[in-house]
Amino acid sequence: MRRAFFDLFSGAGGFALGFEMAGFEGVLGVDNDRSAIRSYAANHRKAIALAEDISKLSSKTLERLGGSPDIVIGSPPCEPYTAANPKREKDPLDRLYKDPVGRLVLHFIRIVGDLKPKVFVMENVKGLIDGPLKKALREEFARVGYDKIYFNVLRAEDYCVPSHRVRVFVSNIPIKPKKCRKVITVEEAFKDLPEPNFEWPPNHEPPNVSKKLWRRIAKLRWGSALIHYRGSGGKLYPNMIRLHPKKLAPTVLGSSRFIHPYENRLLTVREQARLMSYPDNFIFIGGRDSQYNQVGESVPPKLAEAIANVVREAL
Repeated sequence: MRRAFFDLFSGAGGFALGFEMAGFEGVLGVDNDRSAIRSYAANHRKAIALAEDISKLSSKTLERLGGSPDIVIGSPPCEPYTAANPKREKDPLDRLYKDPVGRLVLHFIRIVGDLKPKVFVMENVKGLIDGPLKKALREEFARVGYDKIYFNVLRAEDYCVPSHRVRVFVSNIPIKPKKCRKVITVEEAFKDLPEPNFEWPPNHEPPNVSKKLWRRIAKLRWGSALIHYRGSGGKLYPNMIRLHPKKLAPTVLGSSRFIHPYENRLLTVREQARLMSYPDNFIFIGGRDSQYNQVGESVPPKLAEAIANVVREAL
């Protein structure tokens, strides 16, 4: 029997892809980003792809569309919680209760409480459990009927993903997936990709750069960044990094742009998708910036599959 799942704040559907790879059936994906939900529909053809604001959706509407799922997964927006956001609220509790985007986590909890799935898994940045937030989340889930909550902090690179990524997966079961036996390097991730082109694979068109930018890129060494930006507390974060071919890639964010390790150009969307373990037949729809964002804001499918395998065993 195939177990059904709903995917809230689905984005393009990397989290859902991992669950499908593990044998689960996605019946409903919801996101208010219209380009991302078009990508979801293109890649998860058997599921209902709903372009809606979850804060305005009732659980009864979701049940009417997709029935009662065994599992609910989802990735509420991380911007209110990430240290890379210089405008995040100083008080951690304000990120959950005051910030309107941060409050979307509470809507995930609301829907989980109404649907009562056997298992739920909610992904976010580790900042989601800063300070008093962990206690607040325990109380919110207990209020809707889930007294036992686990905060599973996982590294994507431990599960065959060729880029560094630390995320917390909040769930009602412990999640300790079997780890990958080796670290996959940038060079290994790109090894069989053709030169950028407009044919195959999809989303592999070469981004244009000005001559001035090209000259700056040409001077970059492996691991060096072209620009830095300030996050919360004034901390500097690098962007436009020249990837080291023999190492793991840095964290892929929605705003990330990387320089090819050997060529003086930006990575294509397909190359960044490879760094997140997406298969080449996964299509990203929308403008190029939106495509990069869909890749960087997703759960890497290989990591999602490892989590889904644990969920399957628990069920």
